[in-house]
Amino acid sequence: MTVKVPKPILDALTDVSMPRLDPEPGPDRTVDVAGHRIPVHTSGVTVVGSGAAGLRAAVELKRRDIDVTIISQSAWGGTSACSGSDKQTLHTANTADRGDDYHAMAQAIRAGGAMDEDTAYIEAVGSSRAMASLQYIGLPLPQDALGGTLRYQTDHDEVGRATSCGPRTSRLMVQVLGKEAIRLGVPFFNQTTGVKILKDADGGAAGILAIRPKTQSETNPCGLAVYLSPVLVLAAGGPGELYRDSVFPNGCFGSLGLALEAGLELVNLTESQFGIGTRREGFPWNLSGTYVQAMPHIYSVDDNGTEHHFLADYYRTTQELASNIFRKGYQWPFHATRMLDFGSSLVDLAIFREGEKGRRVYMDFNRNPLEVPGDQPFSMERLDDDVTTYLRTAGADQETPIERLRHMNPLSIELYRRYKIDIAAEPLEFAVNNQHMNGGIAVDIWGQSNVAGIYAVGEAAGTHGVTRPGGSALNAGQVFGTRAAEHAAATGRANPVTDTPESELSRAVTELEALRKPDSPLSVQTIRQEVQARMSDKAGILCKPAEVADALRDARALNHRIRSEGIHPGRASDFPRLVQWHQTALASEAVLTALDHFVSSGGGSRGARAIFDPEGTGLPHCRTGPLEAYRFREEREAQRNEQLLVRRDGSAFSVSVKPNRCIDESAGAFFERDWPFWLT
Repeated sequence: MTVKVPKPILDALTDVSMPRLDPEPGPDRTVDVAGHRIPVHTSGVTVVGSGAAGLRAAVELKRRDIDVTIISQSAWGGTSACSGSDKQTLHTANTADRGDDYHAMAQAIRAGGAMDEDTAYIEAVGSSRAMASLQYIGLPLPQDALGGTLRYQTDHDEVGRATSCGPRTSRLMVQVLGKEAIRLGVPFFNQTTGVKILKDADGGAAGILAIRPKTQSETNPCGLAVYLSPVLVLAAGGPGELYRDSVFPNGCFGSLGLALEAGLELVNLTESQFGIGTRREGFPWNLSGTYVQAMPHIYSVDDNGTEHHFLADYYRTTQELASNIFRKGYQWPFHATRMLDFGSSLVDLAIFREGEKGRRVYMDFNRNPLEVPGDQPFSMERLDDDVTTYLRTAGADQETPIERLRHMNPLSIELYRRYKIDIAAEPLEFAVNNQHMNGGIAVDIWGQSNVAGIYAVGEAAGTHGVTRPGGSALNAGQVFGTRAAEHAAATGRANPVTDTPESELSRAVTELEALRKPDSPLSVQTIRQEVQARMSDKAGILCKPAEVADALRDARALNHRIRSEGIHPGRASDFPRLVQWHQTALASEAVLTALDHFVSSGGGSRGARAIFDPEGTGLPHCRTGPLEAYRFREEREAQRNEQLLVRRDGSAFSVSVKPNRCIDESAGAFFERDWPFWLT
């Protein structure tokens, strides 16, 4: 029986209004540097980013009486506030049927390899605290009639640890954390883009130089502002602008280029997530969960308007085709091994190939999947056992995909309607997009980078390995946002300083000014087009070693041109974007440096990418036979035990290998022995 959820409830979980920011405090003073009169703000900690992870860090710092400031390019405009899916989830341990002990959960988090064992355990054991504290401040996580948290299975999760408030889970997290930060009196500086990390005489954090268009004046032509603090928490999300084919909201640059310029080490840049979703030109959203578990008809359209039932070229039976569409719900990310044995990632490969042909791909929720030629039509009675069991348990036996979707997740339909897309009436265009950077800034067990006083949390931090259970990124941001706050407060470093590092500030301003060259042939637009095309075409889900090497060469050439020729300044208001595209070009070179090193040293296909190799042992098959053009190297098991570190040395990048940090899972805590360690 379908329970009709009243529209006001659907509206409240879909149209999530964000809190109003308090007025910004004025500067403590101004300083004159290189022809700029720059306002200076001082605090103990500056958090860069206002997403769920950054807000968690700020709230926990303020609760410990630390003077903390948040700066944000766009408050409530980042990935966790604006993006997600109907399986944007938080993970916790729970009762035996849906969850298990922390060690087992940690093993699931790091099962794909290239992840530190201590980090995985920290995320597992911290998940209960993260969930409980979010519920305490108002996050409406669903419960059964007796108060147990409702859960389900998601990507790389065989136990069923996930829970969700619907497609706006992460936005609801930002809402409640934002309200809490405002209640605690944390100052927000909106439309403020951090562009240069400042260091003290010992090489540790001293603050950050930012651009704020609202402070632009004759005496401050670039709109610069300084946020002095001996602790920085980088929480500006992932590098969404790296790829043309991306499900990130527009304008998500992250902070990897900013970190590289400051000498921070990055890790696991070879690891990302790609999957099906609607394009960023309209409303970017992952099409995981019930969108595909409803089993819509998927087809493509060529330039002549002709429809192509292209998945029928790949799967042998209608049952196999429909069942693998369903499995994209909890096997959403592309994974090379799932192209084998007619698995669910054959769907991604097929969609990618349609795009290469210039065709546009759609899913139609008013049609069931069409039959494979020569086979029987689609039937709810002819599905694989795992699919039948799930749908029967969910009560989703309706005749059409839209009816099944409305029964399982009415919020998913309402969400698109908010953006003038009625999937109940018209087909939905989508593609294979970049969705998440699993790598990022290398951090220790407290979220601290290799530079004293600089922490990274959320997607800015490279705490994920090759794969991760879907939704665990939200959990990781909450856990490490708390850990970073605890550590920064306990060390005593987070005390405001009053001295301005004038020589460091002068260097930063001079470097920014050097980027702007009116006679440069390079513009923000040309850099954007070159970087995004190169990353999507040469470093997406399908990679050829020679093309990766060529892409790295071209990325190096672009950065050399930027150093020598600068970037055309455009309008004064474009200055933040100019700096961000320069830093994105650096991040692109860093990613390609790591990927080329991995591929050229014999790295195999895993997680995000298939590495093509005519001698490879991985061979996908379609209905008519082997797909020889897509033969790939299979994963090398030994590489699961190591991670690649990348850092910028001068104008070049270096790569080194580090083993995963390990823990003794048999060693238990002992109160009298371990309490003094906690106290100190």
